[in-house]
Amino acid sequence: MINWELSERLRLRSPARMKFDKARQTDLLLLPERVVHLNPTAGAILWLCDGERTVSQIIGELESKYNQSELKTDILDFLTQATDRGWVEVWK
Repeated sequence: MINWELSERLRLRSPARMKFDKARQTDLLLLPERVVHLNPTAGAILWLCDGERTVSQIIGELESKYNQSELKTDILDFLTQATDRGWVEVWK
């Protein structure tokens, strides 16, 4: 588990990018020579990793969007997995 700083700004690691597939009604993560079909939760998190939002802002936006609290641990776990897979990086 990464010891996340809530003030860190995250972005997709280049050249990855997000796309919404209208035909399948799902979010896709486009990587070199690979496409990852994301579940709605993963897509919601990755769309917010734009290099502008902090980890704290991402958590706040998702808790507000889904009208839930206590999502911090789940979001940080996913961000750790996404970082380990090379999808997300800290943007300075």
